[in-house]
Amino acid sequence: MAHLYNEKQDMNAFKNASCFVLLALGSLALVACGDDGTTPDPPATPEVVTIAEARTKAAGTTAIVEGYLTIAPGVFNSATGEKGFAIQDDTAGIYVTMPDAVDAAVGDKVRVEGKLAQSAQFTVLEATPAAVSKQSGTKDVAPKVVKTSEINEANEGLLVRTSGKVTKPVGDDTPYGYKVFIDDGSGETQVFVHIVDGAPIIDTPTIMLDQTIEVMGLSAQYETTYEIMPGKAADLVVP
Repeated sequence: MAHLYNEKQDMNAFKNASCFVLLALGSLALVACGDDGTTPDPPATPEVVTIAEARTKAAGTTAIVEGYLTIAPGVFNSATGEKGFAIQDDTAGIYVTMPDAVDAAVGDKVRVEGKLAQSAQFTVLEATPAAVSKQSGTKDVAPKVVKTSEINEANEGLLVRTSGKVTKPVGDDTPYGYKVFIDDGSGETQVFVHIVDGAPIIDTPTIMLDQTIEVMGLSAQYETTYEIMPGKAADLVVP
């Protein structure tokens, strides 16, 4: 009887071991295959999209874009508190926020992966220096010529150029910058002059009331105010 009992124990142990192996193999099969028995696809690699397409995405959405720098890193730091830059492709432009400046200059082509966000109603791409890579080629991006009344959502993020008469004395908005207001007869717009190395990027004391000036810069937005933000001293001239 003891011998038969041992044989029965051995048989039960064999059955239990066999069931365990089958269950394990079944689990592996489930891991290796989808619920429908097919092999799951590997995770998709994010694709580069146009800047225009990226701008349509909801806040918090990750996007990868490529474009040419139109505003150098860190120029807007006095007002934004970060060291980003602006880029543009054939479809649109966007400002990229950065905690630290990247080694890139105006005209360089870069690829950026970041998250769409709203900064005081200004559409931006939040990224880090590690998410920026230089691409081959450079380009001198031509500004879009617009009327002073046309600085709005339609061209936000683009490099633009306009001209008009100075309508108000220069506004002191330090430590963030200075405000200049111009109008070509179609409607007034604001030019926001940032502070770089302790001084306004443009020599604002030379700007006089009723003087006609020409301005190039980034079409931007701060809350409900649309504005042009020059990126260098040469972006404002007296024709």
